Amino acid sequence: MSQSVPPANQPNDAQPVGGNPYAGQQPGRPAAPTGNPFADQQPGPYGQPGQPGVPFGGAPFAPPAPARDNLGLGLLTAVVTALVAAFLYGVIAGAIEREIGYIAVGVGFLVGFAASKVGGQNPVLPVGSAVLSVGAVYLGQLVGISIIFSDLAHQSASSLFIDHFDVLTKAWSEAAHFTTYLFLLLGAVAAFGGAKKAA
Repeated sequence: MSQSVPPANQPNDAQPVGGNPYAGQQPGRPAAPTGNPFADQQPGPYGQPGQPGVPFGGAPFAPPAPARDNLGLGLLTAVVTALVAAFLYGVIAGAIEREIGYIAVGVGFLVGFAASKVGGQNPVLPVGSAVLSVGAVYLGQLVGISIIFSDLAHQSASSLFIDHFDVLTKAWSEAAHFTTYLFLLLGAVAAFGGAKKAA
């Protein structure tokens, strides 16, 4: 002996009509779910239900960013970054009265990274950045020497750098040794690597 069991979520007094258990719904009660939560919505412009102007019910996707390839702006950025980094390197080297390889690497990396970040993936930028970073490390060493000599000469470092640049370059060439040239090389390698990383 088996009894018929009413369908789930139905009141006990609901009777199926013509094989449809939902047809006998009482007035004022919500209709049973049809399985399509978007049935009452108007289709969007893409033929999908949802908000108008939003494809597939999600946020509209942004177009890909255009490829950056501005050689002139990249080289200008490299020059400005090299000058600022050279000054900072010189101030630090002059304050502690010695050269630091990590700072030379940082100068090079900063020049290359900034050039490629602004200029894009132009193959000239890594090479140009490497050359400019050698100049930046060299200028930084000269600024450091002028700061050290300013105490001995009782002049400002800026006047020594501007008025006696030939004396500074001569002092640099006489004091240069293996690590001095190694720092120049490390700056160039770091600039090349920084430019490749940013591209």
